[in-house]
Amino acid sequence: MSQPPFSGDLHAVRQALQAGHVQAPDILAQAALAAQSEACRHVFMPGSPANPAETLKNAPSGDIGLALAGIPVSVKDLFDVAGQVTAAGSKVLAQAAPAQADCPAVARLRAAGAALVGRTNMVEFAFSGVGINPHYGTPANPADPATARIPGGSSSGAAVSVATGAALVGLGSDTGGSIRIPAALCGIVGFKSTARLVPTAGALPLSTSLDTVSALTRSVRDAVTVHEVLAARRVELTGKPLSGYRLAVAGTLMQDALSRTVAQAFERSLQVLREAGAKIVEIPLGEITELTAINATGGLSAAESYAWHRKLIAERQAGYDPRVALRILRGAGMSAADYIDLLAARKDWIARMEARLDGFDAVLSPTVPLVAPPIAGLLNDDTEFFRVNGLLLRNTSVVNMLDGCAISLPCHAPGQLPVGLMLWHAALHDDTMLDLALQVEAALAQSLQQ
Repeated sequence: MSQPPFSGDLHAVRQALQAGHVQAPDILAQAALAAQSEACRHVFMPGSPANPAETLKNAPSGDIGLALAGIPVSVKDLFDVAGQVTAAGSKVLAQAAPAQADCPAVARLRAAGAALVGRTNMVEFAFSGVGINPHYGTPANPADPATARIPGGSSSGAAVSVATGAALVGLGSDTGGSIRIPAALCGIVGFKSTARLVPTAGALPLSTSLDTVSALTRSVRDAVTVHEVLAARRVELTGKPLSGYRLAVAGTLMQDALSRTVAQAFERSLQVLREAGAKIVEIPLGEITELTAINATGGLSAAESYAWHRKLIAERQAGYDPRVALRILRGAGMSAADYIDLLAARKDWIARMEARLDGFDAVLSPTVPLVAPPIAGLLNDDTEFFRVNGLLLRNTSVVNMLDGCAISLPCHAPGQLPVGLMLWHAALHDDTMLDLALQVEAALAQSLQQ
């Protein structure tokens, strides 16, 4: 991966700003230049800032003590920003009326001093983990300058904006893995909080039961800061060492069909954590295999997206990405009784999963089972596209069905394509996930320096 225009995470930039070593306009100018690079083709939607002069108009003039003052932040094209069209990566909404107000997530970022540098491209209507958008182009994964690889989705542009330095924070959403998948494939950090902690109002819905508003960052400490802003709450960090954690490894399904690079990185990560004193226990978690039957009628995303799209897709289906339309229309065949049964089955499944995870601080698994494949092989091959999409969503979507929280951390060795390590648990274990992730991140970094 090419080096971003400034090193470090938002905390390093904030320290430089506070010390007077750099000015906010300089940071934003560097971000704007990064946004013009070849690596950022198709990252920002039409109408986003495209040059330093436009980006500098967003320079914050507020208190330098604000958590995000002077920090370039990108916004996924799913969120309402006052005066801008929320097109959700689709041409069928490109001429919709501009939003009259910022959604709560954007308003909270602005209140913390963030400089919004542009709206990022995404999978149309957020309905895929691959990252391909046939309408506006697909931003290539910057991890491999030699081959155009998928960025992961649906928060594709958000991840690439952070990985390239066009932003230090990428606001995104996660319904089945749309924060964690691109984080893993692009080699950055993606935190999916418990859904209820951050308002989803003003974000175009995919699944009202599963949608989560979160962000992509360069480090775990940045993830903590941004979550505190988005959730309007303080994260309680204990600093407990790894020797104080009891961790489970999901043995069922989540380690199936791993690519060699992913398998090696995952095993190396587990060894690092064991050597640091973490207590790691492999458990079967056979409940995960029940999800296929639970979602047999189409799943929550199909039913709930169809409820939102049914009038629009009836009138303008030809304007949709056919792969997205296909998945939305699966919801048309679900009856009200099927939907009620699905909600009840999910509730029962969550209760049983929480009982199985009792006594563990977190579960460890590969975020996704493969490294980013080339874009070219997926553009015109539906069979391969849906095979890859299913693999990408397989592990991450378990956490969304659990109504849980999770974080993906880079765990690959230098010279390898990015691999993500996912730490996860049930609802409202967010502070423990972030606390643990700080320790895991440090241990992995130290191991690579030895």
